[in-house]
Parts: sequence; C-alpha cells; structure tokens
Amino acid sequence: MLGQERTVLPLLGEQEFGITAYTAGLGYILVFGLAKAATNYFAGTWSDRFGRKPVLVAGWLVAVPVPLMLIWAPSWEWVLVANLFLGISQGLTWSTTVVMKIDLVGPARRGLAMGLNEAAGYTAVAATALATGYLAESYGLRPAPFFLGIAFVALGLGLSTLAVKETREHARLDAASHVARADGRHDHLHRELSNGQVFIQTSFKEPALSAASQAGLVNNLNDGLAWGLFPILFAGAGLSVGKIGVLAALYPAVWGLGQLFTGALSDRWGRKWMIASGMWLQAIALALIGLADVFTVWALAATLLGAGTAMVYPTLLAAIGDVAHPAWRARSVGVYRLWRDGGFAVGALLAGLLADALGIHTAIWAIAGLTALSGLVVAVRMYETHHRPTPAEQDVTNET
Repeated sequence: MLGQERTVLPLLGEQEFGITAYTAGLGYILVFGLAKAATNYFAGTWSDRFGRKPVLVAGWLVAVPVPLMLIWAPSWEWVLVANLFLGISQGLTWSTTVVMKIDLVGPARRGLAMGLNEAAGYTAVAATALATGYLAESYGLRPAPFFLGIAFVALGLGLSTLAVKETREHARLDAASHVARADGRHDHLHRELSNGQVFIQTSFKEPALSAASQAGLVNNLNDGLAWGLFPILFAGAGLSVGKIGVLAALYPAVWGLGQLFTGALSDRWGRKWMIASGMWLQAIALALIGLADVFTVWALAATLLGAGTAMVYPTLLAAIGDVAHPAWRARSVGVYRLWRDGGFAVGALLAGLLADALGIHTAIWAIAGLTALSGLVVAVRMYETHHRPTPAEQDVTNET
C-alpha cells in the first residue's frame, strides 16, 4: 500500500495537479505521518483491550477506499484524504503485526522476529515501487499503478480475517512468568503502569526507551525526505520515470532484505551499536545523495541508505521489547511508533521548508547532519538492552 505511492505520487502532484512548492507537495506525507503516528498510540492500547486480530482487521477495512481515491482524485485534496485513511490503516495493521510477533517469540529471537516482520513489509514496498514505476512509464501515472493497491487490500483483508489467529494470551502468559534481570536494570519498571506512565517512560525517562524513540523519529524523518523529495531531485536531473522507479525501489529493497540478517545479528551482537552505526551510515548516504548528480552514484547511496536503515529498524523494535514489561509492552510499542512515524510528518515539513527556502540539496545535507546527531544520542544515552539470561535466571524461567 505504501509502495504504490513512492514513485508515482510526487510526480502526480507536480505533473497533474501543478503542485510546485516542495512544502505543499509533501503535504500528503505530513498527513500520512500524523495519522499513522496518532493511530500507533491507540493501536497498542486497543490491542490490549480488544485483542490483536480485531485491530488488524479494522486496519484493513480502513484501507479499502485508498487506491480508489487515488485513481479518481479530481483534486490534490482527495490525495490528502486518501493518505489520512492510509495512515490510520498503517497505524492499526503494522503496529499489530509487530505486537503479535513479539507476543509469539522470546527475548532470544526477538531481533529475528522483528527482522522478518519489517523485511516482509519493506521488500513489498520496494517491489511495488519498482512495478508502479514501470506501469506509470508504460500506461501513465493513473490509473494503472493503483490497480496493485486494490489487489493488496483484498489480499490483506482476506488473510487477516481468515488466516490470522489471536496472540494476546501469549503476552499474558509471558507477563505471568516474567523474570526480572539479575542486574536490577529494570527494577523501577513495575508490572502495572498507567497509560500516562508508559508514555513518560518510553518517551523521556527510561534511557534506552527514550533513545530508541528519538532514533526512530529521525529515521523516519529521513525516510519522509526520501519519499517526497528524491523523485523530484532525480526527475530534475533528467532521469526517466523507469529509472526513478529503480532508485525508489533500491533503497527499500536493501532495507527490506537486509533486515532478514540485521535483526538476527542484533540478537547475537547486541542492539546499541547496531543502532548507532546504522544512523551514522544513513547520514553518510544522505550526504552522498546531496552531492551526486548521476544515476550510478545515487544507486550506490540508495544502497547505503537501505543498509543503514536495515541495521536500525528491527533493532529499535527489539530494544523496546527487551525493556518494556510484557504487561505494558504493546502500549510501549505504540508510544515508540507514535514518535517513530511522527518522523514522517516532521521530515515532510522540515524538508519542504528547507527545500523551499534554501534548495533541495541543502535540505538533504541538513537532515544528514540531524541523522548523525541522532546516532550520537544513542551512543551516549542508550545502554545495551539485549540481556542474555544467566544460568540461574534460565533455571528460574524453565522451572516457571
């Protein structure tokens, strides 16, 4: 559902609706990010209250009108409303799949599970961005590329309704048998926390949770930049829609496939330095995109950007799962994803304002610097969250 927009929508706004200002053109990402961020927060609470599966199905129902609105949109306002629905849908569906996988696996395989979840999603984003680029080049910007979205809604809703099983009881069992860390690191994080306390701990107070939240926000901030401005940058250099589609697909493809390995590696090597290094690699890649003006260098930079994002994305989710108590883990995931996907909105607004005022290259370099600073915050503030149980702790867990 996201992939159908990444190549086509920036070009659609410029060519069919005459959206020339960067800030106005990125409005659809701003709307999407705000809607998804807010819905992420409620998705965690609702999945605890009503169960995971009902929230997942509801998310797919909200997605039903999105591709139809993009096909028939008579004005740019219709595109904004479609992205409002898409943001709500993504907040409900993707948040729930994350929570369900954390429900189903223990701490030793949490990074692997998050890598599988995110790899499935972003590989699909890449494949669809590539496919819609070729469809748009062959058949025009509308309606052909968005026919894929209609198929995705049907598949997602059908599978969620008929195949997915409820996982909430797994989390309750995990909470009942939860063993505290022997080093006392999480002794202040009690089993019963209010929604407000979960928000404060995840956002500001707990060092690892708050460091992860800011890194997630900055990661999606630069993804909002990539989504909204890169196709315009590439088109301005004279690249064809097909080549723009290749570049739009390359970054999420490396990101998606890389997570099959990086999530599992974080189970072996730890979370902290995987996250910090990934943010710094993203910063280098963004700076290179801002400096380059040819397809081959942009392709290399997109590959590096995807690799850096792959190092960060599943590892941040695994770190949240490491620290949050099972009784309020779904709510903590919701708060983290509120901040992370709020980065789409912040990135769209910041990138648009900077590009309008100072030029598109300056906007890219500024966000590269912000990404490097975020990695430094992780290096200074976050402790290693992936705690390997001692033999004594493992014995207690086995006895339980």
